[in-house]
Amino acid sequence: MRTEEVLAAIATGLWRWDNAAGTVTLDAEAARLLGLPPEPGSYRESAVRSRFHPVDWNEIYGVVNLAVAEGSLAEARLRIVDERGQVLRTVRSRSKPVFRTGEDADSEAYVLYGTLQEVAEPQPGATDATHTPITGDWRRSREAFLLDAGRALAEARSTAEVLRVAGSLSMPGFSPDGLAVFGSAGERLTIIGHHGHSMGDEEPFTDMPLDTDYPAAEVVRTGRAIYLPSPEEYRRRYPATWPLARRFGRQSWAFLPLVSSGRTMGAWMAGFQHPVGFSPDERAVLSTVARMLAQALARAGVAETERELSLGLQRSMMPTLGPEIPGMTVAARYVPTGGGLQVGGDWYDMIPLPNGRIALVIGDVQGHDVRAAGLMGQLRIALRAYASEGHRPDAVLSRASRFLSGLTDAYESVEGDAEPSAPRFATCLYAEVDPEAGTLDIARAGHPDPVVISADGTAVIRQTAGGLPLGIETDSDYPTTRVVLEPGETIMLCTDGLIETGGHDMATGWTRLRPVLEKPVEDLEQLADALVQAVHGPTSHYTTGPLADRREDDIAVLVLRRESAPAPEAAPRRSVLTIAQAEPERISVGRQLVRELLHDWSDPEQVDSAVLMVSEMATNVLVHTDGDALMVAEVSGGQGERRLRVEVADASDELPHKRRPGEMASSGRGLVLMEMLADAWGVDPRGEGKSIWFELYESDEPGVS
Repeated sequence: MRTEEVLAAIATGLWRWDNAAGTVTLDAEAARLLGLPPEPGSYRESAVRSRFHPVDWNEIYGVVNLAVAEGSLAEARLRIVDERGQVLRTVRSRSKPVFRTGEDADSEAYVLYGTLQEVAEPQPGATDATHTPITGDWRRSREAFLLDAGRALAEARSTAEVLRVAGSLSMPGFSPDGLAVFGSAGERLTIIGHHGHSMGDEEPFTDMPLDTDYPAAEVVRTGRAIYLPSPEEYRRRYPATWPLARRFGRQSWAFLPLVSSGRTMGAWMAGFQHPVGFSPDERAVLSTVARMLAQALARAGVAETERELSLGLQRSMMPTLGPEIPGMTVAARYVPTGGGLQVGGDWYDMIPLPNGRIALVIGDVQGHDVRAAGLMGQLRIALRAYASEGHRPDAVLSRASRFLSGLTDAYESVEGDAEPSAPRFATCLYAEVDPEAGTLDIARAGHPDPVVISADGTAVIRQTAGGLPLGIETDSDYPTTRVVLEPGETIMLCTDGLIETGGHDMATGWTRLRPVLEKPVEDLEQLADALVQAVHGPTSHYTTGPLADRREDDIAVLVLRRESAPAPEAAPRRSVLTIAQAEPERISVGRQLVRELLHDWSDPEQVDSAVLMVSEMATNVLVHTDGDALMVAEVSGGQGERRLRVEVADASDELPHKRRPGEMASSGRGLVLMEMLADAWGVDPRGEGKSIWFELYESDEPGVS
């Protein structure tokens, strides 16, 4: 029996495709399978091509080109269609290219000899015993797989997550059972991560020279993928390292380069327990996954580098508290803006001074970028240096302003051709603390005023004199204000982020923070946490401000308490203020201080009376003397039975006299008003100067004194 008769008996046809001549020769069975007259004949390539499904023809063309390039067997499934495009049957094609020989033969000319055999219509997603993919459904599965893989790898944020995603990928029809990702460092090959291996399996591959006879090393050297469809192929090409791979019991391997931005950063190995022929479609899937994996690893590497840089900057620039202050407790918090490098322009510091005192510093450099963080670090070092030289608070800030102004000019000159940017400035509050006396000498450069919390829990914004932010002018003055902390009182210093985050202005932000500050807490750490939670915690969503801009800002908080507090019910509220002859506008500060001391006073009319009398007493000093006025306001007693006593002292020995001004007089009514409004008042001579004072007694019933 002839070979043709045997093949016909098993429904197998023979074909011969001459690519140089463009002809295809078919036997009778092959012609029948292709829907042509069932007799031997030679046909033009176009006539045969029209019998294949267009999608499948593109696939068989790629399979043949791969077989020609590698000298391997070309194998694929193809759908046969009639003149109307209806699918008649599915056939399997197996063929082998043979190159022409002879002097006149084209170097690229070959003849393809092969067989055609009808196969049963496959179920969706099925594969045959040799793992040759089924064209239509497999292609759809492949596209769906690549979409899912791309999304999962794009969402991975670290190298560990990328490797976890890569290990969980289930490729359609030929999922690997083992993966390994190799990286290159210098002339060495290392393992970044692996999946499907036992602990210790990676040891022989963890560190090897790039010139090792190993597929991954060759891939990194050449940038070309290596496919090993069988153990025999592996052993033939890499005999030196075959013993290392043999113990895993795999049948096929794919080693692909990981290329990012044109640079081969490593290699990816996929190992299979079953034989894989690595058809063009399978190679396309593996190559696509390798490209996505390389991009994901590159992104993760950049993100991890940024995180490491961020942590390093935070560790080096993170505000710190120094030694304990005798008789005082300090707590602080620093919250950078979410996202980015997690390092901003806000900072706080505690500096031991040569005179035995402590300096508390809090500030905010404009911006939230790396430049702001860099300026903050330099400015913080400069402030420490000036403070350690023993300068007073005003001198420290003046020198720091000149330093920052020169520093921003230097930045602009270095940037050169870059687009010019506005000079950076910084707000700052510098307080020199005397732990024994409980005083703070405060100099302020455009920074929010401190808040003083009395022993009974009343929180008052303590207005202090101030100058321009640092860096705006090279020669700026920063007047000093002395604040006295009584035993049990607390002072809170913060940057504007604590007040304005969440769409607040200075007024509404203060309204949001006041209940938190006035809530009794024994531990300052709890108070610092509560302040941050009020801005960033769950309750902050219910306390948004009136402004449309909801952007976040860095937050720095510094809280200082003077210990040895008396019992809360006996603790007075006290505020001290100096009103200089050259600063008559500070009379309004005195009025505001009294209003805040009496914010929970039962009779609003008494509050108005107290504010009016304070204004009269302070104005009298500035108009009729040559010295400054010192105002001391104190509230003592229990709720509903409290007493307000306000004293205004000056250095003049001339006592005030009550006069009877006419209707048209513009002055002379101060003592008359005090006699009408105060529950008690008087003038006390002192060794140098005098003190005029008044008292108001709180009543449970408004309007009754």
